Amino acid sequence: MSSGQSNQSRPSIQFLKVTNFRALRNVEFRNLTPLTVLLGPNGSGKSTVFDVFAFLSECFESGLRRAWDKRGRAKELKTRGADGPISIEIKYQEPGYPLITYHLAVDERAGAPVVVEEWLQWRRGAQGKPFRFLDYREGKGRAASGDRPDQQDKRVEIPLKAADLLAVNALGQFAEHPRVAALRDFITGWYVSYLSADSARGQPEAGPQERLTKTGDNLANVIQYLAEQHPAHLEEIFAVLRRRVPRIERVLTDTMPDGRLLLQIKDAPFSHPVLARFASDGTLKMLAYLVLLFDPTPPPFVGIEEPENFLHPRLLPELAEECRAAAERTQILATTHSPFFINALQPDEVHVLWRDEDGYTQTVRTADMPRVRAFVENGALLGHLWMEGQLGAGDPLVNEGAPLPQRKG
Repeated sequence: MSSGQSNQSRPSIQFLKVTNFRALRNVEFRNLTPLTVLLGPNGSGKSTVFDVFAFLSECFESGLRRAWDKRGRAKELKTRGADGPISIEIKYQEPGYPLITYHLAVDERAGAPVVVEEWLQWRRGAQGKPFRFLDYREGKGRAASGDRPDQQDKRVEIPLKAADLLAVNALGQFAEHPRVAALRDFITGWYVSYLSADSARGQPEAGPQERLTKTGDNLANVIQYLAEQHPAHLEEIFAVLRRRVPRIERVLTDTMPDGRLLLQIKDAPFSHPVLARFASDGTLKMLAYLVLLFDPTPPPFVGIEEPENFLHPRLLPELAEECRAAAERTQILATTHSPFFINALQPDEVHVLWRDEDGYTQTVRTADMPRVRAFVENGALLGHLWMEGQLGAGDPLVNEGAPLPQRKG
């Protein structure tokens, strides 16, 4: 699959629009690819975009109120000086179905979040009109049932218990709303990671676990699970790790008498393994990334923030290659500062972010910079072009608000 094609074997996000979320006053990301990377200087808004996905995931996982309060409520979440609610809109496609738009708008009243607007719509056929088969405001609304709801289908009024409940999360638990349920399952399945080498050094209680936590503090448990349930898969991870970190022979788990699980890493020259807490940050981080990217049942969406942290620069193009291979099975969004990481990427996979003169985030794909695309077609690498200042405001030495070179539109 080329980088510009969407993988139709699984749901995929093709568009994101965010309004009034911190520095994201009004920003759109179009033509999202299976592997999408956000590039920009410190403070450009990359982590904020990353947090949009985390926020939406947490709204479905633990509720809007908790996700809202965790981020400091409207005082910290809403764009300074902006009117209107925070809104998040995604367009995504399930295999065999039309493109679906999900829109969520949240505001605050008396210190509590309120879902002021939430709807799902799609267009049936090339000439069909957009049809909202779910439409809610402040806990009141209606939804059409069935696998392929259409204009002729009756939309039933189904009130929610409170104005801070998400209709998709509530109705998605019922079989009569399969498309709503599919979106709920899609979002609750996202994995937005904050992997930490320090967390991976821990000694968790023994017991296999199928998927990494967001910090990776159960890395030993997941390796135990893979060793028991997917040994060939684990050997594939070890083979890649040996190619990327040649001195590593294998990774072992051992249960202590008190029930804790030890993660041990064996270097090829030595007869005995060392405890993970004595291994290098880079080795643990690379191992955690590979366990995530080689998941036998991958999540539908994976977020990775600044994968270059603690990794040798020479490993970053290879990690980008592993991300692209994994993007055949799951959609990946990553943020980075590293020219070495983006050297392995294509122009349609990289979105440059910067702050304009008013302090708000702006973005453009490198594929939409004609000069940059021409350089790449003639053999140039994006990382080198970035370091040479060819990506304009993506360069931290360029003044904020500076125009990008030959930007379309």
